[in-house]
Amino acid sequence: MNYRHQFHAGNFADVLKHVLLVELVRALQRKEKGFVFLDTHAGRGRYDLAAASAGDSLVRQPEWPEGIGRLWNATGLPEAVTSYLAMVRAHDQSRGSLSGAPRFYPGSPLLVAAMARPVDRLVLCELNAAECDALRAVMAPTRRCEVRRADGYEELAAVLPPLERRALVLIDPPYEVQDEFARAFAAMKEGLRRLAGGVFALWYPLTGRARADDILAALREFAPAPVLAVELNVAAVGAGPRLSGCGLAVVNPPWRFDDAAREAAAVLAPLLAQGPGSGGRVEWVVPPS
Repeated sequence: MNYRHQFHAGNFADVLKHVLLVELVRALQRKEKGFVFLDTHAGRGRYDLAAASAGDSLVRQPEWPEGIGRLWNATGLPEAVTSYLAMVRAHDQSRGSLSGAPRFYPGSPLLVAAMARPVDRLVLCELNAAECDALRAVMAPTRRCEVRRADGYEELAAVLPPLERRALVLIDPPYEVQDEFARAFAAMKEGLRRLAGGVFALWYPLTGRARADDILAALREFAPAPVLAVELNVAAVGAGPRLSGCGLAVVNPPWRFDDAAREAAAVLAPLLAQGPGSGGRVEWVVPPS
């Protein structure tokens, strides 16, 4: 696997994913009982946005200015977005960044770790050796956190069902290989077989090749539980692989998570728009019974 998230850290897709992830953790923590957070593709945990334009051989255009950069000084944001933004700001400042722009961006592992209670636990999977080493270094101070250099799909069987009997599973693959959707859907099926009440969040890209209707139809076909899809398009979907939007499909969303997701999507869609055809939607793919 060659993917490096460094070049995309803090972009519009990260913003949507992390706003919703923070809200999922907050919702699960309304109950006193702990849960396990399983991240199947955890990455390196922290990203230096100043290095985002440094490629292996070519200078790259950083993507964070059109993502977290647009939120940095925004006002009038709903609680779900302000909670996420406060955590990003706090982490950035803890690393010594004092400028008027973000420098250090926390990935999913650090965001969840910052919220974790003593009864909560993290299991972070990363297959790329260099990324896993970086993740271990970043997460070393975190209690009740295990970093595994492993295929996150396969680790589902090792982690679920957990002793806590509650789980939040984030499936956020790079979609480098042709059968990634098939693997992700298979992992969700197996995870739900092992823990029917677990909360599973699948991030997916929206491009000319990966279209929302096809993705949601596949989810609708196998999902035995309620599924909520939250999508954001920053531009009209064109032909080819260019990312024009993304979504997060949440199986077994916690109570009232859909309300928070609608508030967040309504604000993020115009704030992160990059061209005609932008917009957001929140849809029950499989409604609650």
